[in-house]
Amino acid sequence: MSSAALPEIISLWPEGVPGSEDWKQREQEQITHPPISFRTVRNVTQPTLTVFLPHPAMATGTAVIICPGGGFHSLAIDHEGSEVARWLSARGGVAFVLKYRLLQTEVRDEDFERQFQENVSDRNKMREVTKQIGPLAIADGQQAMKVVRQRASEWGVAPDRIGMMGFSAGGRVTIGVALEHDADSRPNFAAPIYGALWEDIIVPADAPPLFIALANDDELAVEPAVALYRAWRAADHPVELHIYTQGGHGFGMRKQNLPADHWIDRFGEWLRVQGFLA
Repeated sequence: MSSAALPEIISLWPEGVPGSEDWKQREQEQITHPPISFRTVRNVTQPTLTVFLPHPAMATGTAVIICPGGGFHSLAIDHEGSEVARWLSARGGVAFVLKYRLLQTEVRDEDFERQFQENVSDRNKMREVTKQIGPLAIADGQQAMKVVRQRASEWGVAPDRIGMMGFSAGGRVTIGVALEHDADSRPNFAAPIYGALWEDIIVPADAPPLFIALANDDELAVEPAVALYRAWRAADHPVELHIYTQGGHGFGMRKQNLPADHWIDRFGEWLRVQGFLA
């Protein structure tokens, strides 16, 4: 692939990242091994957006900022990031994959795996991780919305057609922005996919339309997703909920020969009904 064909990468905070100016860890990539192989990124200190543009003849003016998941320890950058972005851009959307700030983790892969398992297996530890990193990641999500809206004309994006989608911890970032924003950072629609929230939900008056998808055999996401659906519905805001019988946690764009494989088709249909995807 020529350098001209590579996606553009945008720095969210070119003048310095607020709240983590003294972070020294280096961003790393890791490839997990079978039975499920996928690429992750960890130790993110410099948040970025990677831009995936559609063919000009297909452009709809709609943009989606995609927040991969990984428990605030890493980012599943392909099956919850770039693969989603390519699906959207092939259908006329402009897609942006967000690398948001993460917990500082061990450098060696085996040490990282041990640290990750110790943290995610302890609900109290995960609450502390989320309390520590969640606000910084949500601030990156808010900034991403602002950057895309401010520079919308560069990418052929309509400023009132910019949404956010997130997976697992990225779903928490997505809902964090949907719940707390100003005019410049408000998403026009939001899609948490098997995202988890623990706090009480106070739905703002200007809350965006919501699309939720998850699997019934995902113990992390079922109760929070149902609570989120109920809160949005009680506030009389548009919301659509899909719960598949099987799929587990973290399926993203992976194919398992299950109905959950087609969640993104349902998302595309929902975007069309909402008027965001021609």
